[in-house]
Amino acid sequence: MSTDLIIAVIITVVGASTPILIAALGELVVERAGVLNLGVEGMMLVGAITAFVIVFVSGNHYLAILMAAAAGVATSLIFGFLTLSLSANQTATGLALTIFGTGLSALAGQGYSAKPVTLLGPLFPGLAADPFWRVLFGYSALVYFALFMVVAIWYFLKRTRAGLILRAVGENDLSAHSIGYSVIGVRYMAVMFGGAMAGIAGACFPLLLTPQWAERMTAGRGWIAVALVVFASWRPFRLLAGAYLFGLVMTMELYAKAGGGPLSAIPSELWAALPYLATVVVLVLISIRRDASTNAPACLGKPFLPSN
Repeated sequence: MSTDLIIAVIITVVGASTPILIAALGELVVERAGVLNLGVEGMMLVGAITAFVIVFVSGNHYLAILMAAAAGVATSLIFGFLTLSLSANQTATGLALTIFGTGLSALAGQGYSAKPVTLLGPLFPGLAADPFWRVLFGYSALVYFALFMVVAIWYFLKRTRAGLILRAVGENDLSAHSIGYSVIGVRYMAVMFGGAMAGIAGACFPLLLTPQWAERMTAGRGWIAVALVVFASWRPFRLLAGAYLFGLVMTMELYAKAGGGPLSAIPSELWAALPYLATVVVLVLISIRRDASTNAPACLGKPFLPSN
């Protein structure tokens, strides 16, 4: 395998992994606060169509990313109002949010099908042109943002008072409430952060991967992000490794077909299903571990009812 091919594989894997990593980081913070939001896929699609429309109209990629984050926050507030203010079931509401986001993005994108936009270029174009440095500097700002957020979220959860409060709300909401912390307020902030990250993750698809609009272009990556949080045991650095592992699985078809041999004979449909099969296998393996449940926040998915 040539050096150029290795570099191409690395760049492809990193690009494919970035939206999953960003969305999963947002969901990790949400779940650490004790909230289970299964609407990540819907929020990503809303972010994707928002980013596409903004960059198609204005040509400004960074404005598109900011507006995608804002659209994700707005969508997440629907979930937050229903589950935190009205105590609706989090699982059912998250599924409804995914259906809502899928339909809304399809409706908003009807007039933009097959219309092209320009991809977001490397943050360091001069270094990206060099074959030696391309593997480190040949990526867009969104890739470096995702890597930065891994460290930032780890530091926030482990080294800051605000992170300790968020974890306390997720582990024992009644105790956190009894000492004066606003459980609902903390969870709202976490849900909004998760929505912003999901919106940015959705923006990765038209800005990094596919420079045109297509319905359901996230192709289930939001569900992989949710499963990845469990796979990583709610730890940011494990999340990074898991995202790149799934990115590798998703890009294997490209290089298997190009390299020939027995792997090239595998049907495309099986290659397309492989990431989701891997997700199921990972969840099954986690479920049979005796200590798997001990890492989950104790209040995950439970409504906050101080009167009880």
